[in-house]
Amino acid sequence: MKQPLIQFINVYKNFGDTPVLKGINLSIYEGETTTIIGKSGVGKSVLLKHVIGLLKQDSGKILFQGNLLSQMKQKEKAALIKRFSYMFQGTALFDSMTVFQNIALPIEEKGRMSKGDIREKVRNKMKQLDIEDIEDKYPSQLSGGMKKRAALARALVTDPDIVLFDEPTTGLDPIRKSAVHSMIADYQKKFGFTAVMVSHEIPDIFFISQRIAMLDDGRILFEGSPEEFQNVDEPVIRQFVRGLESRHDDLTGIAHQAQGKQRFKEAMAHFNRSVIPFSIILLTVGNLNEIDTKSGHEASHTVLKNLADQAQRHVRITDTCSRYGMNRILILLTGTNFDQASQVCEKLIKKIKIDAAFKLKPYPEFCFSVSAGISEVREGDDLKDVIANAESTQSIIYQFNVC
Repeated sequence: MKQPLIQFINVYKNFGDTPVLKGINLSIYEGETTTIIGKSGVGKSVLLKHVIGLLKQDSGKILFQGNLLSQMKQKEKAALIKRFSYMFQGTALFDSMTVFQNIALPIEEKGRMSKGDIREKVRNKMKQLDIEDIEDKYPSQLSGGMKKRAALARALVTDPDIVLFDEPTTGLDPIRKSAVHSMIADYQKKFGFTAVMVSHEIPDIFFISQRIAMLDDGRILFEGSPEEFQNVDEPVIRQFVRGLESRHDDLTGIAHQAQGKQRFKEAMAHFNRSVIPFSIILLTVGNLNEIDTKSGHEASHTVLKNLADQAQRHVRITDTCSRYGMNRILILLTGTNFDQASQVCEKLIKKIKIDAAFKLKPYPEFCFSVSAGISEVREGDDLKDVIANAESTQSIIYQFNVC
């Protein structure tokens, strides 16, 4: 069995007479993104500060690679802290310093590198995060999304093994919020660090996390994969998830993934009773990563938002459009067989092509393609079967080149 990188065993923490952590049991695994969720004021940030040692537990054990932190010698603890980095709420960039100076600060504080080596290291990291052209700007001159990218560069400049993110999308609009999540996911894969994130952005974090931990009343109520979380029967968790059902996906304005799954279950139940057919269309933006590289994460998420607008506008009122992952839109067509779904798809493609010149070109100098797959639902299918079948029939239905 895989050993956790960081493990909490029955950890308690009080502030005065107020208990905050009431017996935390949690495992964080190397190379994964673990997101801690829960209502406001339940102690998520307090838990995060225990991970890095900014706070010390009153009782219980915290282990790193199986070794008790409390039994580590001072030199061992100092070496361990160097493996961590922290991206604060609101970026915490210093307004009186340039972007370059902000990013260089963690290295300069250590005092072990020459100015030339620091300059080279900072510029390399800025290049990796595509922000090399803003090194002389001040935080006040940057957009919210660019501030987040600069803060991430500062967090990564020391080449940490573990990065902690405390509400990294606070104060951002939906496009920039989704862009920051995508940015964190992309660079986590690129650099291989272990990410521990505190967030309230559900369902967005389901797309980028390998593990979800729900904190409720000072205890970890759930720990597991995003899919397990959405399917669990625990009443408190079901109530937490149901709180999403009246909301739409922030980025696209269409139904979020949990709503799409629920709508599929309802349609399947109706199909089993009446044998009235229904089908799905799966739209996929094939190269968001390419758009990220050429024009930034905000550009790629603007493309997805605009595509969702087109899909929602041109399907019937009885159909359901929902976001299905970082780069896909699922359209559920009621009372529709495969041939009818193909006709709907053809009409939708024509509408997208007509509107594309002014609706799907938010930034210059990037390319993208949209592919569509169709699947008619059969008896005994679950959503995974239908998605897999739609993926097997996908073909590029629209190529938009400006590069």
